[in-house]
Amino acid sequence: MNLRLKIYELVATYRLDAAATRRLQELAGLGDEPPGLPTRVARAVAVLAAALGGFGVLLWVAANWESLGRLGRFALLQAFVVTMCAGAFWSLAARLPLALLALLGIGGLLAFFGQTYQTGADPWPLFAFWAALALPLCLAARSDVLWLPWTLVTMTAIALWAHAHTGHRWRVLPDDLLAHTLAWGAAVGVTVLLSPAARKLTGAGRPSMHGAVALATTMITLNALGGLLSGDRVAVQYPLGLLVLSAAAACFARRRSFDVFALSTLALGIDVLLIAGLGHRLLRNVHGEVGVLLIIGAAAACLLAASVSAILHLSKRYAGTGTA
Repeated sequence: MNLRLKIYELVATYRLDAAATRRLQELAGLGDEPPGLPTRVARAVAVLAAALGGFGVLLWVAANWESLGRLGRFALLQAFVVTMCAGAFWSLAARLPLALLALLGIGGLLAFFGQTYQTGADPWPLFAFWAALALPLCLAARSDVLWLPWTLVTMTAIALWAHAHTGHRWRVLPDDLLAHTLAWGAAVGVTVLLSPAARKLTGAGRPSMHGAVALATTMITLNALGGLLSGDRVAVQYPLGLLVLSAAAACFARRRSFDVFALSTLALGIDVLLIAGLGHRLLRNVHGEVGVLLIIGAAAACLLAASVSAILHLSKRYAGTGTA
């Protein structure tokens, strides 16, 4: 429940004047400093410094590329990763920034390996190895500071794998169904891993799950749209994508697993696919494009309003249970 919105409702219900409204806000503590703000700010600054420091190390290696031999480059990057991991193990206060530096260092090391030994292979194995090597680090740190970038790396590996196993083409064909299904399953698996159901194992919070939901929804929606526009016949990926997103939305609409961000993201993906399907059908079979565009626009507005209304209804319904 949003305390500020609840106060506005009380002010409107009892018609409180300005003085009473200010007193009510003071009693609610809305004007006070959020608890633990200095600690969170210091942690955020440390994490940002770690991210910039890791990026700086990679730039330094790139700037001194010619002066360092192959062995020296590998030794430097490996020593950096080992040092950051050791520091994260021994220092509790600096664990998260150092662990983030180690995760970024692993990516830099693998990127340098790919540049040094160019075999012409697909890039997805490098991202897959990056995610695999960083997974123990994330499990040990148990923080969204590491799970969020790990999610991005893992989803990138999944997307690149699907691209490599569909003939390196962006067009979606019915023959690509198996590859897309496996990629969607992997994306859903990452989301489940970062969900509250696995929090005892991972320590991941809602931001990590939200990132996984957003990336998985984007992947499935784009593949389903490609299936819709694949040619004269709609590929199976389009109805299957609608089915997967609808099933996921049904899961997040339950009281126990309700999440506004996840449900809103999935609803947006479903709305996009439905409106795209409507537009695809009308623009192919109906003449008079201006009128068709008006129909599509009105349908999109109605569908979006219905989605928002349904999510708000569920949010108010679950507000008293602490799940919204």
